[in-house]
Amino acid sequence: MTIHRTRLTRSAVAPRTVRSRQESPSIPSQPRRRASLGARLLARLAADRGDVPGWVMITLMTAAIVVALWAIASEQFVAIFNNALRPFLGEEL
Repeated sequence: MTIHRTRLTRSAVAPRTVRSRQESPSIPSQPRRRASLGARLLARLAADRGDVPGWVMITLMTAAIVVALWAIASEQFVAIFNNALRPFLGEEL
């Protein structure tokens, strides 16, 4: 999900005063209908495109680090794994 900078800043417009329904005849007597939670959620998910290239780069870099570490220290990883399993297999350390 992305954060849009315009949503984090305050607008330069002065806040409006709240009037009751009795003071202003231009406000209808029926309350405004809000969109349902499902409709608002779908609209927000449709607007969010995400950062696909960033996630692809992170995934590829993580895979490259794992391959590099495995190529350098494969014998040590196997030894650590075998030492960790010996007590469960009934063997002495």
